[in-house]
Amino acid sequence: MRIAYTRWKNGLLALLAALAACSTPDSPTGAPTKDPTTGEVYTPRRVVIADTLYRGRILDRNDSVLVATRLQYLLKLPTRPPLDTLALGLLLGWDSTTVRRRIAEALPYPGARPGYPVQLRLTKKEAERIRRDSSATVPRLTLVQREARTYTTPAGAAVLGYRSAEAQPFFRQAQRYRRGRFYRLRNGGVEAYYNGLLTGRHGYLHPLLDKKGQQHGTWAKDTTFQQGQDLHLTIDAKLQAYAEKLMGNRRGYLVALDPRTGEILAYVSAPVYPVATLTAPDQAGVRAELLEHENMPLLNRPAMLANPPGSVFKLVNAAIALQMQAITPATGFHCDQSLVSCVHYHKPAKSLTAGLKYSCNPYFYQVMQNVINQVPDSLVADTVAARHANLAQWRRYARSFGLDSALGVDLPREAPGFLPTPAYYDKARRTRNWTYRSIYSLSIGQGEINLTGLQMANMAAIVANRGWYYAPHLVRGIGQNGPLARFSQKHRTLIDSTHFAALIPGMVAVMQRGGTADASSLADVGITVAGKTGTVENDEGDDHAAFVGFAPADNPKIAVAVYLENAGFGATAAAPCAVMVMEKHLRGYIAPKRKRWEKRIQNRAKNGY
Repeated sequence: MRIAYTRWKNGLLALLAALAACSTPDSPTGAPTKDPTTGEVYTPRRVVIADTLYRGRILDRNDSVLVATRLQYLLKLPTRPPLDTLALGLLLGWDSTTVRRRIAEALPYPGARPGYPVQLRLTKKEAERIRRDSSATVPRLTLVQREARTYTTPAGAAVLGYRSAEAQPFFRQAQRYRRGRFYRLRNGGVEAYYNGLLTGRHGYLHPLLDKKGQQHGTWAKDTTFQQGQDLHLTIDAKLQAYAEKLMGNRRGYLVALDPRTGEILAYVSAPVYPVATLTAPDQAGVRAELLEHENMPLLNRPAMLANPPGSVFKLVNAAIALQMQAITPATGFHCDQSLVSCVHYHKPAKSLTAGLKYSCNPYFYQVMQNVINQVPDSLVADTVAARHANLAQWRRYARSFGLDSALGVDLPREAPGFLPTPAYYDKARRTRNWTYRSIYSLSIGQGEINLTGLQMANMAAIVANRGWYYAPHLVRGIGQNGPLARFSQKHRTLIDSTHFAALIPGMVAVMQRGGTADASSLADVGITVAGKTGTVENDEGDDHAAFVGFAPADNPKIAVAVYLENAGFGATAAAPCAVMVMEKHLRGYIAPKRKRWEKRIQNRAKNGY
């Protein structure tokens, strides 16, 4: 129960007179002060208002508690063998396989020497059985009870994160196993980002006291007690768990957000792992496997990994080309594969809508060519200067989408991505006389462009909103207040809304018959999806699959970005995951027609391919 600040202050100051002669300052930080008039010396003290600080809880958008500080029961096993594992299993109600697995998970590495200190987490019921029967059946067991952060769900590891104080064993392991990569792997989630607000603060009084304990002013400003505040997340815990089942052990990410608010509904970094793994005292062996795993599951992919976006970036290029008057919605181009290959067999793209529907690479090659090679009258004699000016203008428009800079999500670390500048190409090509042919990969979202998962999802939200966005964020409420002020600030791109509206018919056509993702349509349940597929070329293995989209197309309530490494085509690998998350969010369940499809995706995710 919180005690009012004024009541504490009055009570504590009343006691100071009696205690001054025999007590010492709680935490004095200044030298004694001498009154120039009376010559009396006053002693500075700092007095803690000793109310109990309770760390705030973390709740999802529906107020389900995800993280709270609760009692944790730990069973310390004897360090000197032998240990009767059969008797221990009978005592706890575990079978022999469970006993061996739990002990193996607690060891820091496979084959750790006997006698390594092992602690096992127990339920309250298991702890009661130990209290009753351990001394008779399995001697030398020690039961410890402590307060610790407890997770009610295994999902959301990349979002929830961990308390630094409870993650010290993980930090030591990470520094030993990964050394230079430790910085990239460390992600404290919202626990770290909002640590000060979750923890709260003690109140302090700063009186100056004479020898009799009477106060004579203060030597510093008093501070009030503040209880730890609850965090109300934007995440939907059920949708998060569902999205993690779709991603499973594959490498990649899925980010779903509400384009109307910037609130992140699901945030998956895959491969996924249980959120308690990094702080649990009996998971050292599992942490070692995560640290050593070639797929780097501890890397926070949506925020920290920037990749070429592939054909989904054609949306940005099309909007910029319309703004720069390099094309109109009615502009058509031949599918000239002497310019760049096109993997889709389709009818001639006689308009922007058709170009998006078929994701025609030669079409967008020529769109970007018009952007870079157009020569304003003032530069008619200098095509080199024109190319530099046009690329700089293209980049200026693209940056207004929140690209090439951190969006400011409320996580400890976020990569900015990258958009090339004219100076970058001058240096890379070792000449100012580079031509469009040497940079055409920008037209299909390849080459030097790098976007994070957050930027990809935000890009979809911008198109859904016809040109504006709120910065993506994970916390919608702090205590009784709303989110941080910056997440209520609307950002506008430099592109007119009419140009975004021109993209929608093409994105809707992508999901219809003949479009690149027609198999992922939700028309059977009355949901019109607007989307764009992407297949990212990869010189070191199978191509990466990408998809961005939103639904319903005419009144968007969810925008999704999916990226699956080495998964092949965006239409067959990424799009199905995205539309299932959309359907789950909008309807609450998956239509029977897609149940077999859903199960197949989840099985593939479980097996990591």
